[in-house]
Amino acid sequence: MLFPSLDPVIFEIGPFALRWYALAYIAGLMLGWRYVIMLSRSARLWPQGPPAGREAIDDLLMWITFGVILGGRLGYVIFYNPGYFLVHPRDILAVWQGGMAFHGGLLGVIVAIIIFARRHDIPMLSLGDMVAGAVPIGLFFGRLANFINSELWGRVTQSPWGVVFPNGGPLPRHPSQLYEAGLEGLLLFVLLGFLIWRQGILARPGLTIGVFLTGYGASRALIEQVREPDAHLGYIFSGITMGQILSLPMIAAGIVFVVLGMRSK
Repeated sequence: MLFPSLDPVIFEIGPFALRWYALAYIAGLMLGWRYVIMLSRSARLWPQGPPAGREAIDDLLMWITFGVILGGRLGYVIFYNPGYFLVHPRDILAVWQGGMAFHGGLLGVIVAIIIFARRHDIPMLSLGDMVAGAVPIGLFFGRLANFINSELWGRVTQSPWGVVFPNGGPLPRHPSQLYEAGLEGLLLFVLLGFLIWRQGILARPGLTIGVFLTGYGASRALIEQVREPDAHLGYIFSGITMGQILSLPMIAAGIVFVVLGMRSK
């Protein structure tokens, strides 16, 4: 299947260009923010009352935005291309040239939540649970943008749904970006939504965080089996990719949070 004719740039006005990738970040942050507000307003989800009000959640959006951008960029610099940026340190700030890492963005969001919760005297785990329930929204849009940008494609495949990417050579490849949008985004959002709205897991602080970390880590590790490793990294050892290595601590931490959350009253 040939790659659809999709322009990464939606429109241009002089030097200004709106790209699908930027729109994905905006959509993920704005929709995630609205979803967190929805969660905080549902009294039946919080037996002891919601951890934060509307004003605090509005302020949290700015913190999360900085955490995503700064953490995602620094994560890419440190985890995926440290050698290049040691030689070209000025390029660290050139976010418009591409290069963001989800694991780094996750760490940035965690730091933002910890600082914000302490400054506003908000239960840290409950605040993190709400954010964790909304993160798959951003993942979904972000992976769709990766597909439109023809980046992070998969390995060569003979499957009928393989895609010939314009910068991926003449052979069809797994559309791994769409796999990730489906697993890490849509399916994980539905799973968390069912557990939140039907099973009431927000009443157990940390449990939603645990399910998200475990679900994302397992999904990413699985899809890495068909995703083409970064050209400058390749396989770290014995067919293991950097994405899989970074996902293992997530799975381990997720299991710990699940166990602690199930034990909480």
